Amino acid sequence: QVQLVESGGGLVQPGGSLRLSCAASGSIGSINAMGWYRQAPGKQRDLVATITGGGRTSYADSVKGRFTISIDNAKNTVHLQMGGLKPEDTAVYYCNVVFTTKSLNRFEYWGQGTQVTVSS
Repeated sequence: QVQLVESGGGLVQPGGSLRLSCAASGSIGSINAMGWYRQAPGKQRDLVATITGGGRTSYADSVKGRFTISIDNAKNTVHLQMGGLKPEDTAVYYCNVVFTTKSLNRFEYWGQGTQVTVSS
């Protein structure tokens, strides 16, 4: 069984910063990628940023230059450093992991989500 434990959400003023973390535990094989997605009320879940096990990153255009994703492969943990936060960044942020087992089966798991609210 795989578990994703997210932390770091909360309320922050516009222009402020937050750091989200997500630790994956359990029977995890070789991580293909970890990432963060977000879902605002009434909207679909969208990609925020992803990072491969090799460190290749990808960002949504709306967060480029403001957010930085990083991975600690030894701890199966992904971090999202968010700066220059805007009210439109308000959403529930979900952690995601994709990994491949030794038997070459591919799995994807989601965290339960952490609320980020940007408001004065």
